[in-house]
Amino acid sequence: VQLVESGGGLVQAGGSLRLSCAGSGFYPNDYVIGWLRQAPGKEREAVSCITNSDGTTWYSDSVKGRFTISSDNAKNTVYLQMNSLKPEDTAVYYCAAVSLYLTTVPPRSKSDYDWWGQGTQVTVSS
Repeated sequence: VQLVESGGGLVQAGGSLRLSCAGSGFYPNDYVIGWLRQAPGKEREAVSCITNSDGTTWYSDSVKGRFTISSDNAKNTVYLQMNSLKPEDTAVYYCAAVSLYLTTVPPRSKSDYDWWGQGTQVTVSS
């Protein structure tokens, strides 16, 4: 399993970014893909996930209504559209994967995931 994130960058508060997570080495319908983030000095927290087999999504309260997760199974790619960004969204964003058959859904903790990308930095200026 390999995951590669892209799309991070610097944006002003109120702006938007779209992150991509390109996967390889696994069949997408067998996995749950999540986005987690880690700000300096803070624990890594889950913000969203999607069950590829049926499209079920989950969002943390901190991003609900602002972020949208989606997937293109033909490309084995998951996206995180981030709108109305706030300075507190600044963090390294990671995509992660876990087998649908080895986890409860939705996986809400970093310990629930088995495979990780390298992370992409998102910085929101005020």
